[in-house]
Parts: sequence; structure tokens; C-alpha cells
Amino acid sequence: MSHQAVTSHRAAFVALTSLAPISWGSTYYVTTEFLPPDRPLFTGLMRALPAGLLLLALTRKLPTGAWWGKAAVLGVLNIGAFFPLLFLAAYRLPGGVAAVVGSVGPLFVVGLAALLLGDRPTVRALVTAVAAAFGVSLVVLKAGAALDLVGVVAGLLSALSMSAGVVLTKRWGRPEGVGALTAVGWQLTAGGLVILPIALLVEGAPPALTGTNLAGYAYLALGNTALSYVLWFRGIERLSASSLTLLGPLSPVTAAIIGWAALGQALGPVQLLGMAIALGATLAGQMSPRTPETPVETEAETFDEAERKDQEASAGPEVSEVSR
Repeated sequence: MSHQAVTSHRAAFVALTSLAPISWGSTYYVTTEFLPPDRPLFTGLMRALPAGLLLLALTRKLPTGAWWGKAAVLGVLNIGAFFPLLFLAAYRLPGGVAAVVGSVGPLFVVGLAALLLGDRPTVRALVTAVAAAFGVSLVVLKAGAALDLVGVVAGLLSALSMSAGVVLTKRWGRPEGVGALTAVGWQLTAGGLVILPIALLVEGAPPALTGTNLAGYAYLALGNTALSYVLWFRGIERLSASSLTLLGPLSPVTAAIIGWAALGQALGPVQLLGMAIALGATLAGQMSPRTPETPVETEAETFDEAERKDQEASAGPEVSEVSR
């Protein structure tokens, strides 16, 4: 495959994967405008478990062997710990502060990728991660914003949990013949089952829900979680861990745009400059120069192999066996 074809293929895939953090940018608006207040655990549960059970019902495939443990670990990191910590930070911090705290995720990924994947951090990866966090801070952080210690710690731990989940997902991949829908269903279900007893113990019985609440939870479970996480985990297989997480700034930028369009929040010159810096860092993080260590043929094989696995999983075990 030519270098130009690989570059075009990769750019299209990056654009598709970026729909996930763009969708997540609507989470803060939906949480504050559609959901009952002060229910971070219940909100995390309603976002994860219904979506996971739906995907399990559609795919009808359970883990086998070591993948019971791996799916549980990934489910805790990507869902079971991440969601409650994320919503706890969102409830206790102003949206801007929560977004800035969460924007350190790419730095966590750079460090964890070096430890677990052997990916030596590059100057460009570090610079783009710092630039992205700085740009996000300009977009969302307002003067006099309150700092709640519990909220800040929750935000940092949520970023660390998701970063560890991304790196381990990159390391483990998924079993042969298992599609992205199935793998995401395992993780969402495992994570939701972890949240369920904690939510009942800490927050008690579920609150009475209005039609608006149900609409908000339906959106979070389906579009914001089930679909978005399928796109995100497919992206993990084809993109480097650092370039993937550098799509993260699209989330707070989207949140700021929604705040401006739907809530009448102002976007001044500083916010626009921050958007430009964050988006520039995101684009820079997606550039993958040709080097002897990562020739274009290897990159093409990575994309083709991941595509083949998805096609085999969709076609069923019989096709997988024939193709092997």
C-alpha cells in the first residue's frame, strides 16, 4: 500500500475515532440539564450497564479463559472506576476545572505506555500533551474558579484510570474472532456490575425519574457510551496510545461550543486562542512521520490486520477458520 493511501486511510480513521470525544463533550451539558443532581454513581451505572447488556444481547458472546479476568480489569479501569470518578469531579468542580484536571490524561498515557508497552516518550508527544492541557485551560478555566480537593483528586484518578485502560487495551488487544461490539459489551457490563452495589450502598435507592431524566440517560447509554466506545476501542487498535488520547481535547472544546450555543456562555478571544492551541496540539499528535522503525508497510499491515479481525468477527467463526 502506498504512503499516500496509508495516510488517507489513517486520516479517515482518526476522523471517525474523534467522534467519540466529540460526543463525550456533551456529557457535562446533559448531566447538568437533564439528570437528577448529586447522583454520580447512579449516573455512571445508568451510562454503563444498560449499554453493556444491550451489546451482550446483540453479540451473544461471553469471554473465555483468561479473558474473563482481562475483561474485568479493563471494565474496572475504563468504566467501573472511570465513570463514578468522572461524574464525582463533574458534580464537585466547575466544568472548566474538571476539564482541565482531566486534560492531563495524555501525560499519564505517555508514562504508562513507556512502562507497559516499551514506547519511549518523544519530545513531540510531551510537548503536544502539555500544549493540549494549556489550550484546554484557556478554553474552560475562569478566574476565581473554586478548587475542591475531593473533586480534583477524583478528576486526576479518573484520568489515570482511563489512561491505564487505554494502555492495557492496546497491550492486550482482543481475542481472535471477537469484534469491537463484543469487547465493548464485556467492559461496559463488567464496569456496570462493579458500580451497581457501590451505588446502592452509597446513594441508596434510585431516584424517581422524570421523562427528561430518562431521555438524558438513554442518550448517555446509547450514543454517548455504546456507540462512542466502540469507535474509541477500534481506534485503540489502530492508533498509538499517545495519539489516541490527544484526541481528548476535542471533548472540552466541544463542551465549550455547546455551552456557547445552548447555554449562552460567552466565548472571548482567550477561549478562541485556547481552542486553536488545543486543536493544533490534537492535529500535531496525529502526525506520524515515516521512520525506519515504523515503515509505511508496517503501518499498512497494522490497519489491514485490525480490519481483517473486525470482518472475521462480524462474519462469524466459520469464516474466521476458513481465512486462517
